[in-house]
Amino acid sequence: MNPQLRMRLQQLAAFAGLVIITIFFSIAADNFLTYDNLVNNVLLSSVLIGVLAIGTTFVIVTGGIDLSIGWGIALTGMAAGTFLITWDLPLGLGLLMTLLVGLLLGFVNGFNVSILGMPPFIATLAMMLVCQGLPLVISDNGATIYLNTQFPPYADLSGGTLIPKFPNAVLIFLVLAVIAWVLLNRTVFGRYAVSIGSNEEATALSGINVRKWKLIIYSVAGIFTACAGILSSARIGASPTAGGGLELQAIAAVVIGGTSLAGGKGTIVGSVIGALIIGVLNNGLQIMGVPQEWQYVILGVVILAAVYVDMLRSKNSEVV
Repeated sequence: MNPQLRMRLQQLAAFAGLVIITIFFSIAADNFLTYDNLVNNVLLSSVLIGVLAIGTTFVIVTGGIDLSIGWGIALTGMAAGTFLITWDLPLGLGLLMTLLVGLLLGFVNGFNVSILGMPPFIATLAMMLVCQGLPLVISDNGATIYLNTQFPPYADLSGGTLIPKFPNAVLIFLVLAVIAWVLLNRTVFGRYAVSIGSNEEATALSGINVRKWKLIIYSVAGIFTACAGILSSARIGASPTAGGGLELQAIAAVVIGGTSLAGGKGTIVGSVIGALIIGVLNNGLQIMGVPQEWQYVILGVVILAAVYVDMLRSKNSEVV
């Protein structure tokens, strides 16, 4: 089967799954299918997972993984709080420096993987622990910096409404998704990422500097992590524990959307759909009153199912 057609079918399958669970919760959960819930709860809860997912799609396409993205939200959020509140920097400069922190985070991951040759799982696991500890070091005894109340213009990045009744955070998410789609599908950056994931050795033999491009790809993913940190801290404040565990949900969203953990193929549209599926699941289960512990169990089953389906896709691709 044509790879492009296969990708389209996987996206359609993911979208069909989104429609099915949306219909299910519309019937099973009161007040689920309302504009206020769908926009202010489902979409907003999908934003962080979605931004992380579209960023890490690039990494997974290369055959890598990034476990630091969840706690990276805490690190970049606390960095934003430090720049804007503690250092009293202007909004634009504070945002730029926060993005640079994310860039540095991704650069270090890329350096460890591409230059030092560390396995991506180990390199980013170590960085995850660094991102878990540094926000506590930066913060005042683990205190949250309430940027959403102390710096109203910053809070508008998430809670403001350029479009009436449509949060800016969702709008920014959609803009970032479009940028990511262009990068993956219309630039050398995306072509090289796919080539590296498909056959890294052949890519290197063709004259492409694989190490350099891996470094760039991880660095770009770090910028998306910083965007998630900005949106999170703009909405609920900069917390040293924000984002912990979201890396698994983001990776699950990427796989659910049709990107292969083996590398070589990926889809930004699919990652967005995957993030929405997880957002709908989280919201629907909460409205139904499912206990938190069982929500974790169900999410774990979804992740296992997504990985298993990805394995079946990879085997079928090899057979074809």
